[in-house]
Amino acid sequence: MPNWVDGRPATELPLGDRGLAYGDGLFETIAVRGGRAILLPRHLARLGEGLRRLSIDLDLPALEAELRAFFAELGDGVAKLLITRGDGLRGYAPSQPSKPRRILLGSPLPGYPASHAQEGIRLYPCATRLAEQPLLAGLKHLNRLEQVLARGEWSDPAFAEGLMRDVSGRVIEGVFSNLFLIRDGVLLTADLSRCGVAGVMRAELLEQVARLGIPCAVRDIAFDELAQADEVFVCNGVYGIWPVRELAGCVWPAGPLTRKLQAIVRSLLDS
Repeated sequence: MPNWVDGRPATELPLGDRGLAYGDGLFETIAVRGGRAILLPRHLARLGEGLRRLSIDLDLPALEAELRAFFAELGDGVAKLLITRGDGLRGYAPSQPSKPRRILLGSPLPGYPASHAQEGIRLYPCATRLAEQPLLAGLKHLNRLEQVLARGEWSDPAFAEGLMRDVSGRVIEGVFSNLFLIRDGVLLTADLSRCGVAGVMRAELLEQVARLGIPCAVRDIAFDELAQADEVFVCNGVYGIWPVRELAGCVWPAGPLTRKLQAIVRSLLDS
């Protein structure tokens, strides 16, 4: 599998890289099939917003050309793109001017069990809470320690994902996915203006349901609302949609709206 740094094959990073020292940067995890990236415009849009908020100056058209060359070499797999602010001296203050670093890591497509999509998954109720930081909310920045701690809470393979809440107990997302619930025909997903990652598949689904005229709301979701839901599912840009069948004693079917959206997403991933 290919690995590039700043457009060239590489296996090393300079010790002074600020991504290593401070998590000063962003990343995207991109599914690639037949040398073509899935949802690439959405990945680039989120990355562009992150670069703007972190004040990292990067030539996005040149990056896109580099990405397409990497995807062609990868063929089928997952491309992880990391953008760091580059090298810096000791201390938090960014070097001026900075020279951002581009890191591309290739890996095989994950072999998730077919039962995750067909029969649904169990969610682990994580105790780790997401801190609120509106300046970083929605971004896929390099500091993922909350997710690392949450994923470390369980080792039982019966749980395929974990549920994460914020410090006030509101439902936010999965450890590596976004979460939706359906109640009385309305699709609900969490407001991510305080914390959480605005996933590319989440964005795609919100656009699809608007086009189809399916009622949808993005708002705060209390934990107790999960027990009242008719259907629950999680999604991300690599595996698509997994129905959630159980969480902390609550049980849901893989209902008709989940299956409808699953079919739409499957055609997108397989096209």
